[in-house]
Amino acid sequence: MKTAFVLTTLAVSASAFAPSSVNVIKTTLSMADVSIEAEEPVAPAYPTINGWTADPEAFCAGLPGAVAPLGNFDPLGLTTGLPVTEIKRFRESEVTHGRVGMLAVLGYLVGENFHPLFGGQILGPANTHLAQVQEVAPFFFAWLVGSIATAELGRANIGWVDPVKAMNYNSENEIEGTFGAVLKNNYYPGDIGFDPLGLKPTDPKEFAEMQTKELNNGRLAMLAAIGMIVQEQVTHSTLL
Repeated sequence: MKTAFVLTTLAVSASAFAPSSVNVIKTTLSMADVSIEAEEPVAPAYPTINGWTADPEAFCAGLPGAVAPLGNFDPLGLTTGLPVTEIKRFRESEVTHGRVGMLAVLGYLVGENFHPLFGGQILGPANTHLAQVQEVAPFFFAWLVGSIATAELGRANIGWVDPVKAMNYNSENEIEGTFGAVLKNNYYPGDIGFDPLGLKPTDPKEFAEMQTKELNNGRLAMLAAIGMIVQEQVTHSTLL
């Protein structure tokens, strides 16, 4: 009886150290079993404005203005690698200064030869006209500053993103505009809607041709205006 008890006890004790009958399932995960799909960057969609759709890969984003013999004239590479938002801002500046240059050239040529305003007292080189006006009609400058401010605020309201919003504005995943200055996506540089004579073409090709002509005249006018200003500063006499 004692022998049977001892054998039973030994059998139970040995079973405690026997391998468990529970099957352990080992799971191995290899990189081949996991497929990671990299998201391709979404190309920004640019609106078509006046027949122009921005092309980041083209010279000056595809804007008109390049003509023979100079063609794609950018010897300093100022537009290389720039996003569309910055190229549009550069073109806006060029068009605006070109228009001011054309008005300046016209003002120099007309103002030095015809004197219907201020009782005909404004004479001599155009460089001295503002100083003469200040003596004859000092309140003229208040009107001048008010007119310029109205025009600039109107232009900013039409084409530019609100300055407060522009500080955090990121157009089509591109860099922010310099100092928060960003043009609206649906705004064509220089097209503020001022066309009282209805000269703006509706055909995209004709519009591009007219835009190129305006740019060329503006570029020439800027050079002519600076030439006139320097000449009168040196000679202290009228142009003609």
